[in-house]
Amino acid sequence: MTTSLYDLTVPVFDRALKSLAGVLTKGEAFATEKGIDPAVLLTARLAPDMAPLTAQVQRVTDSVKGVLTRVGGIENVVFEDNETSFTELQARIARARALLADTPREALDGKETAEVIFSTPNRTLTFTGQSYVLSFALPNIYFHVTTAYAILRHNGVQIGKLDYLGAA
Repeated sequence: MTTSLYDLTVPVFDRALKSLAGVLTKGEAFATEKGIDPAVLLTARLAPDMAPLTAQVQRVTDSVKGVLTRVGGIENVVFEDNETSFTELQARIARARALLADTPREALDGKETAEVIFSTPNRTLTFTGQSYVLSFALPNIYFHVTTAYAILRHNGVQIGKLDYLGAA
């Protein structure tokens, strides 16, 4: 029995986005409770050369859109990358989740061997649909969800493994 590309992406990405929204909710509540300017958390980084919390959320949602666009042929929706509040980040996550909800199974299933080209300013990578999802998109999404979690946790937000897993 094989697992479909849809099953490897849409429900998995939706759960990651839901989990990310949950830790952001706790981050915002923490800032309010402690009297911390939310910008302190939103601009926090794990290391000076790493992107801040806002960018981590942006990269997660961009990666979700990238799979839907590159593999599923769904029209790319532009997200401006201009979020400066927890509310705006939550709205961005909600938009990405809506894209997932609107993605028909047929857009992804059967695209396991389709060529996927991913270009950056420095190089071009070529994948199959399945290898793009499994070796690039999924690790990238989880990297940025984990980094967002770690930024908040490092800054004192009381979150744990169950929050990360979306089971809290």
